[in-house]
Amino acid sequence: MASLIQIASHSSLTSTTTANLNPSLFSSSTMLNSSSNLNFNYSGITVFRSSSKKFSSLKVFSAATKQAKSPAEEEWKIKREVLLRKRVRSVDVKEAFRLTNENNYVLLDVRPEAEFKEAHAPGAVNVQIYRLIKEWTAWDIARRAAFAFFGIFAGTEENPEFLQLVESKLDKNSKIIVACSSGGTMKPTQNLPQGQQSRSLIAAYLLVLNGYTNVFHLEGGLYSWFKEDLPSVTEEEE
Repeated sequence: MASLIQIASHSSLTSTTTANLNPSLFSSSTMLNSSSNLNFNYSGITVFRSSSKKFSSLKVFSAATKQAKSPAEEEWKIKREVLLRKRVRSVDVKEAFRLTNENNYVLLDVRPEAEFKEAHAPGAVNVQIYRLIKEWTAWDIARRAAFAFFGIFAGTEENPEFLQLVESKLDKNSKIIVACSSGGTMKPTQNLPQGQQSRSLIAAYLLVLNGYTNVFHLEGGLYSWFKEDLPSVTEEEE
């Protein structure tokens, strides 16, 4: 079924333009917080963008071929409850460095392969949890249109081979610290009572759902690792 794209403009509304959206991180029926302007529905996609005093919407209809919600798309509140129940502990970068050197923990870097090649912790294993959108179904075309509306022409999707690739490199008794760029957090704050979701926390959630029992999470992410000037290597140096 062909998709119909409709663009409308309104001058009476203002909000902040979202610069780096990843639809794969959000459930298909949830409106994002006030700093994000993207809303997915099973019957189509509505994307909002604004600048100055303009407010535009991009509506993609007849894109109802979206696959059923995957575990990675579960609500963050539920993911967080599972992570806490499974005793997934967050560690800072210095403790992570010690654990990888003294206690045989492996850093599982779930960033895109290109970022991993630029710089990563020595001995880290890379399995990207999100990859560039590959297929051309109606839903994938709609997602590409949503990304393109924001000037992003390299949209990503959940990597369906993530768990299979992890299992080929790390058995379920491995001691793992999952890392991404930002890290996210399970710690509640006044502004974020449920903490903040991230790629590494989503990955940790998938691992514990699939039988991994020794899973930690890197608080502060690899941004903090590099900021603390902890050891890092490039692909050429390995």
